[in-house]
Amino acid sequence: MKKIIILYGLAIAIAAIALDWLEYKYALRIFSTEIYIALIALGFTALGIWAGFHLTRKVHSDTFTRNDAALKSLGVTDREFQVLELLVVGYSNKEVARNLGISPNTIKTHIANLFEKLEVERRTQAIHKAKLLNLIP
Repeated sequence: MKKIIILYGLAIAIAAIALDWLEYKYALRIFSTEIYIALIALGFTALGIWAGFHLTRKVHSDTFTRNDAALKSLGVTDREFQVLELLVVGYSNKEVARNLGISPNTIKTHIANLFEKLEVERRTQAIHKAKLLNLIP
């Protein structure tokens, strides 16, 4: 992490020097104003892209381990977890009911219980929170 911070600081220093050079050239009226604006925009865009890739790099592991402790602490039942897994795939309530062999009303109850336990209001929020808690890959 220190290496990235040092590189980022160096990039900012180079950008500051480039800006001073551009200011000097601008004072001499060597290029038109639009060229200066474009060069500055291009420089900061490149710096932002570089910083985004290097400072937000995430390590992805190939193996997924479910957080059983979180499931237990939330009180999610096995059936509710099965419903959650099918929601992640994108199934509708009827499709989930068909896959599990239960009625759509029971699925609605399981989904309502999941929403309450995960403290969310929508399917997308439930899926996002389940991913954050490592309940699903």
